[in-house]
Amino acid sequence: MTKSNTYDAIVIGSGISGGFAAKELCEAGLRTLVLERGRDVKHVQDYPTAMTDPWDLSHRGRIPLAEITENPIVKRCYAYDEATQHFFVKDKEHPYVQEKPYDWIRGYQVGGKSLIWARQTQRWSDYEFEAPARDGFAVDWAIRYKDIAPWYSKVEKFVGISGNKDGIKSLPDGEFLPPWELNCLEKHIQKSVKESYADRQVIIGRCAHLTKPNAIHLAQGRGQCQARHLCYRGCPYGGYFSSNSSTLPWAAKTGKLTLRPHSVVHSIIYDEQKGKAKGVRVVDSETKEVMEYYAKIIFVNASTLNSNLILLNSKSNRFPNGLGNDNELLGRYVAFHNYRGSGSATYEGFEDQYYSGRRPTTAFMPSFRNVQKQEMDFQRGYMVAFAAAREGWHQDMGTPTFGTEYKAKITQPGQWGVFIMMQGETVPRHENHVRLSPDLKDAWGIPQLVTSIGYEENDVKMIKDFHNQATEMLEKAGCKNVQMSDSHQNPGLDIHEMGGVRMGKDPKTSLLNSFNQLHACKNVFVTDGACMNSVGNQNPSLTFMALTARAVNHAVGEMRRKNL
Repeated sequence: MTKSNTYDAIVIGSGISGGFAAKELCEAGLRTLVLERGRDVKHVQDYPTAMTDPWDLSHRGRIPLAEITENPIVKRCYAYDEATQHFFVKDKEHPYVQEKPYDWIRGYQVGGKSLIWARQTQRWSDYEFEAPARDGFAVDWAIRYKDIAPWYSKVEKFVGISGNKDGIKSLPDGEFLPPWELNCLEKHIQKSVKESYADRQVIIGRCAHLTKPNAIHLAQGRGQCQARHLCYRGCPYGGYFSSNSSTLPWAAKTGKLTLRPHSVVHSIIYDEQKGKAKGVRVVDSETKEVMEYYAKIIFVNASTLNSNLILLNSKSNRFPNGLGNDNELLGRYVAFHNYRGSGSATYEGFEDQYYSGRRPTTAFMPSFRNVQKQEMDFQRGYMVAFAAAREGWHQDMGTPTFGTEYKAKITQPGQWGVFIMMQGETVPRHENHVRLSPDLKDAWGIPQLVTSIGYEENDVKMIKDFHNQATEMLEKAGCKNVQMSDSHQNPGLDIHEMGGVRMGKDPKTSLLNSFNQLHACKNVFVTDGACMNSVGNQNPSLTFMALTARAVNHAVGEMRRKNL
């Protein structure tokens, strides 16, 4: 153990939760090393396509056929195109074994997927934290809403969340910047839903965009969102939240941050004599050199599946099957969000109205199924998101695509259309798991991950209910040509994977305690999606950051009390 390789804290991963861990640890005065397996990406200067016009892209934004053929997994991601591809892991770069079809979407660079996330942010309520115990699945959460509420507020104030105070008990209000506005057709549907249903409410989506920056955001060097909706290229204005524009520079200002890219974490090193972790073993992604770094506190924030992989590969005499894995549950109960159901419709009217800008969020409807009690033939519920827009002029086959008539037609907005989709909760199940391959290794000598995660009958029932309810709501609002579809997409494409290192009250049935500490190794904390005991139906990133801030506060206190 050398002084140059020793820190107060180590954070594995620089994405949404890792960046927030770094900020909180550095602000507390701890010398903190952040390990990132990918390349460095500096805010503004490393966003090469942020200001690129479509005609300046070689393929006008499309991915060439040869590259699509080579990347059957990542090509399915909604945000993957010619202007964003440099922020995504290509299929051959980090192989894994799909025991069941699973689309693992990854971003290996400083900032991780915080550069390419969809930026939707909603709090959980006690209806989510109490659901496993109430409905008899997974295990009871070790915390409730009151435990995390002040940390939601802390995160929201720093990140910058736009939204309304909607007064919905199952979707608590937060610390909001001014909201985006629903357009005329969305307001019409909102009014129709309110008149037709007592248990449903349409709101504008809450998102991590600076509609009106506060002093704390200006201090970060960030500016107002320009409504360009080119977010996945990296925002040079800092209008949306990312580790690169916010938490990592903030941590660096303290003088306590060391950021090391190209650092693939092999495992966490366990000290058999002291009964705790003492450091992290790293493989340099470029030179393949193996190094070790040491610290009193270790935060695991490598993103859900990689966090599981690291812990499973952290073997010792004390933990032959992975760090903290006394109950053989490490890697089990992985869950995700069900995005398979969607639909579309048209609307006749509002031809004299339009909208401006590219609003970075949609209309949302909080879950209305199984909220207070089990009442359907499936468990849990789903959020609904929808957006209305005026369609562009659609040419028929054989219609000339040049000339005066063509130019005149494409300048006229078409009929109003609506796109609607679900975001459903899946129930964690023992059989949905990840594990290490016994014989296949990656380029850095680390076992490849095996994914064995699939849908259940419960998910199919939920999709059917969404189809029925979405059709009914759109038709009540006067929409025409309502069509519903099931994408049958693989798990993983939602990019909301959670679980495998779940929190709970009992070490026999969980891996982490109420402060995200490993029950069996108290100086290791897991605060990314791997820690989740259930997945709710809300977008998860805000909860990851709130849990992270709370865990850091506890870790720093315990370290100063010499309990770690």
